Amino acid sequence: MKRDFHRSPLRIFLSYFRPYNGLFMLDMACAAAISVIDLIFPFVSRTAMQRYLPQRMFTAFYTVVAILLLAYLLKGVLYYVITVVGHGVGVLVEADMRREVFTHIQSLSFSFFDHNRTGALMSRVTNDLFDITELAHHGPENLILCTLTLLGSLIVLFTIRWELALVLLVVLPLCILFTVHQRLKMKRASAELRVKTAEINAVIESGVSGIRTAKAFANEDEEMRKFNEGNDVFKTAKREYYRSMGLFQGGMEFTSSALLAVVVGVGGLLIMRGKMDYVDLVTFTLYVSAFVTPLRKLVMFMEQYTQGSACFARFLEIMRTEPEIRDKPGAKPLTDVRGEIRCEHVSFRYNESAEALHDVDLMIRPGESFALVGPSGGGKTTLCHLIPRFYDVTEGRVTVDGQDVRDVTQESLRRAIGIIQQDVFMFAGTVRENIRYGRPDATDEEVVRAAMRAEIHDEILAMPDGYDSYIGERGVMLSGGQKQRISIARVFLKDPPILILDEATSALDSVTEQRIQQSLDMLSRGRTCLIIAHRLSTIRGADRIAVVENGRIVEQGSHAELMEKDGAYAALQRAQRLSE
Repeated sequence: MKRDFHRSPLRIFLSYFRPYNGLFMLDMACAAAISVIDLIFPFVSRTAMQRYLPQRMFTAFYTVVAILLLAYLLKGVLYYVITVVGHGVGVLVEADMRREVFTHIQSLSFSFFDHNRTGALMSRVTNDLFDITELAHHGPENLILCTLTLLGSLIVLFTIRWELALVLLVVLPLCILFTVHQRLKMKRASAELRVKTAEINAVIESGVSGIRTAKAFANEDEEMRKFNEGNDVFKTAKREYYRSMGLFQGGMEFTSSALLAVVVGVGGLLIMRGKMDYVDLVTFTLYVSAFVTPLRKLVMFMEQYTQGSACFARFLEIMRTEPEIRDKPGAKPLTDVRGEIRCEHVSFRYNESAEALHDVDLMIRPGESFALVGPSGGGKTTLCHLIPRFYDVTEGRVTVDGQDVRDVTQESLRRAIGIIQQDVFMFAGTVRENIRYGRPDATDEEVVRAAMRAEIHDEILAMPDGYDSYIGERGVMLSGGQKQRISIARVFLKDPPILILDEATSALDSVTEQRIQQSLDMLSRGRTCLIIAHRLSTIRGADRIAVVENGRIVEQGSHAELMEKDGAYAALQRAQRLSE
């Protein structure tokens, strides 16, 4: 179901109930039936005390008692249905929201993740959606219960003694004004609390993810300092929220309890003047109790509404975030890729920062091995990020086989490109699952064949469970070389015509690097290969080499040509030899 997230929040929220209208209406019908049962008891009690008992109609009296018992048995069954069905609807709504927000996050561009921490996003997908679910279940149900009980009680009260009913009508607006005022304060406090909750979650996520680094540097105290700072801010926000909620609940408790005292006082005056009897006062008091119960439920509802609406606003904030990188209307898939890459007068900047690339012109021929070298921060990785369109150029254009990458679908473009980076990400799972990530529909035989080509097959078989061995979070149970070769196996499985190697061996020792370089050489055959390297010895065999400095290509050519030129590349070679 396609939703318009630019409509009003209420319409968006209600749209999630539409697929479950049947269950939702059953939940609301049960809530309405409970309200009717609660309204019947005082009325029946009044009839019994005024007619059946004085006239000694004991059979009728006990028949009424039996009917009331059956009614309350039915009420228990209805509450069971509300609990099961109502929460069931809430879970279905939560699952739909979680699916949509996760799908939307998957569609967002790299720039979004540059500015949002993982822990904060996790909080929105878990904690926030739970509070929205509580509102989705209890909100409509409590509104039905409270509205019907309040209106029903007032109607019956006017039929018993209109003077007393007017007293309630005078006090009720005061309750409503107090509720609205406090709700606004609670909403602001709840929104602030959600922000601080996301921040402390982000601190915890960062601390857990980086625990090995913290231990390696003996910086556990520093991590505790960061945690304590975030935790103190969270505690302050939580206290402010509970202070607002406490004032709200205390005020509501006083108001609702004072109603009974007012009713007894005014009712006693009417009895003294002979305008009311004791039975009517008792009945009136029972209805006031029925009247007060929904007011107290409103306290719970306002808390749920405040938290739920604040969380829903944060949910909408993500859903209304548009991806910066989108397929053009009518974008066509990139097919029959030969692997020619061109950058034509390409300039790029991240947001409002200084230019990372300036007027870059280059052409990489199909099947050519093209290396990018130069100092860190010069723009090499940025240039490689523009080819699969992780970011869009600020000026100029990038083409693959003569087609502007902005004119083809992102999926087809990225399926044509294999990327191996220095920092390889491994998913928590088995070796087989991580290799198969290159092509999820690959058979076990194809996975094994890819591992053999990446020269990791024998090491996998030596693991406790072979290809079904669990590798831990981010592959912590593997060596750096094993992770690199599994990532190479992924790309073998994907079999893309274009390959980007972003410092794929720079973090490895010389022996492991030499071994992996053989796998990379095998992987590069017959593909257009773009290589970023700091160790210049690894790219001497490249067809062409370009030196990138300060976002510009200052020279390019083969290794021999650049050494003969004795320019920037030759200077890099001399500097690296001196450092070895």
